Amino acid sequence: MVALTGTVQKGTAILMRVSIAMQDRPGEIRDRAGAVLASPHAWALFLDIDGTLLGMAPTPDAVAVPPELPSLLASLAVGLDGALAIVTGRRVAEADRLLAPVKLVASGVHGTELRQDPDGPVKMLAQPVPAEVIEMMTSVSRIAEGILVEQKGSGAAVHYRNAPLAQRAIESEVARIIGRSAYDLVLRRGRKVLEAVPRGFSKGQALIDFMRRPPFKGRRPLMIGDDVGDETALTAAEALSGMGLKVAGEHFALAEADFGGVTEVRSWLGLLAERLGRKPAEWIAQPAQHG
Repeated sequence: MVALTGTVQKGTAILMRVSIAMQDRPGEIRDRAGAVLASPHAWALFLDIDGTLLGMAPTPDAVAVPPELPSLLASLAVGLDGALAIVTGRRVAEADRLLAPVKLVASGVHGTELRQDPDGPVKMLAQPVPAEVIEMMTSVSRIAEGILVEQKGSGAAVHYRNAPLAQRAIESEVARIIGRSAYDLVLRRGRKVLEAVPRGFSKGQALIDFMRRPPFKGRRPLMIGDDVGDETALTAAEALSGMGLKVAGEHFALAEADFGGVTEVRSWLGLLAERLGRKPAEWIAQPAQHG
């Protein structure tokens, strides 16, 4: 009984801190986030991972996952009757690894991978990037020490967080590779990453496709994201009478963002879980430095 009381008190204290933080936001931002909490069952929730749920790290494998996050997401999915989807630049299998043991509806690699049911298969909606393109992309790592090239099936990514001074040289070389390839690729920029993905796919298109099917159909879409690659989904959500909420970081300035960082996002999701009738004191993220 003592342990349960302590958990509830801890959760209540965190909820109060989140409420105070949101009160410090400009009126329009506060009202937007509050509108979701006022009628939570009307919404379908779409979430980016890196920079939104998880803080950025030197390499994709080095991200830290709070132990309570998978349970929080599972709780939200139940509260929303399944209308929650991960929309990420990572492969769906990578999202599963990070959020294990929870599996969710998901779109990966900027819309080129799709899983419509948490227990269903991952469908590849685009052909794999040809081996010769992967080979040329891999050669980009020779430009400077610290560059990481990641193969993503239908895409390829060059991470330069550990080699920021090489950004211009990397951009020039990746653009050259895409231009020479017979495979119809486009360049997508992110937070210290450049990605080559098939033309016609995006997080925005993935969100639109999800909204055509149950359990998302008939709800208002809410997308939360932090980066250039999320902008198509943020825009698509707004166009479908929903809402796109921005997370401050390397792309969106704090003044234009709805959330100050990943900790604020996770804490707000705890508030949303409470409004959906779940148990926020057990799931809510602990305060930490914003990522």
